[in-house]
Amino acid sequence: MHGEILDSPDFGLLKLRFDAPGETVVAESGAMVSMSGGVQMSTSMRGGFLQAAKRKLMGGESLFQNTFTSTAAGQELLLAPAPEGDLQHKVLAPGETFILQSGAYVAHIGDMKLDSKIAGLKSFFGGVGFFMLKCTGPGELYFNSYGALHAVQVGHEGFTVDNGHIVGFTDGLEFRVRKFGGFKGLFFSGEGLVTDFQGNGTVWVQSRNAPSLAAFLEPYRRVRRSNN
Repeated sequence: MHGEILDSPDFGLLKLRFDAPGETVVAESGAMVSMSGGVQMSTSMRGGFLQAAKRKLMGGESLFQNTFTSTAAGQELLLAPAPEGDLQHKVLAPGETFILQSGAYVAHIGDMKLDSKIAGLKSFFGGVGFFMLKCTGPGELYFNSYGALHAVQVGHEGFTVDNGHIVGFTDGLEFRVRKFGGFKGLFFSGEGLVTDFQGNGTVWVQSRNAPSLAAFLEPYRRVRRSNN
């Protein structure tokens, strides 16, 4: 199977071309854009109800996932995430783990395990999510962002990211959520809460975040007035 990311970084679209019959790819519910007529799709709660419910409630993913199976070589499948932005491809070796923010998962190929990960109480209040999605190889992972994606290597000095811009990071990095500049910075700097990463690894950040967009649009929202 060959994967190609199109229209990146603004409107990422994943094009998959099957090399042989019987090849499969698992995708988030609602991600399918189009597919060849012979491709078969089945919907299930992967791992059973308890695992699916855990991913839904704690990892922010859909209760159901779709599995697409080719019936002939040369068939194609197009997938796209809900937010406008970038797509990224990452290969995970057996036992290798990658941590994703809620909602960033798009699809995977291979025997990959998806589970939730407790990120810590501070992360819950910090907006990173009390639970994040833990992806363990082997397999190929496709994930998305809101806006453009950038990978940053964390060095000995560490790295700080606004919580609304974190997409994912390699397992093994240590992180701590804190207020930016104390309480004054929290309420008046416009930055809110940030996460400090330490160790050797990579953090993926997105150039936009949904809360900032919502705050920008709020003054223009039409409000229905009550006559009572």
